[in-house]
Amino acid sequence: MPEVRPTSTVTCPECGAETEAEMPVDGCQFFWGCPACETLLRPEEGDCCVFCSYGTAPCPPVQQKGGC
Repeated sequence: MPEVRPTSTVTCPECGAETEAEMPVDGCQFFWGCPACETLLRPEEGDCCVFCSYGTAPCPPVQQKGGC
């Protein structure tokens, strides 16, 4: 099993703020609030979570299995 990266840097598409965030290891995170502008992010169409859409690393289920 590949090593899972537990954090990802999320870039807000609204304000451009970059935030290092812990990812849940046992599932996807559908909503995430930007701490800089308070925009509530949702995954882009075709992605399972905000980390897969806006992060530097995909969520742990995608890292481990290639999908949720």
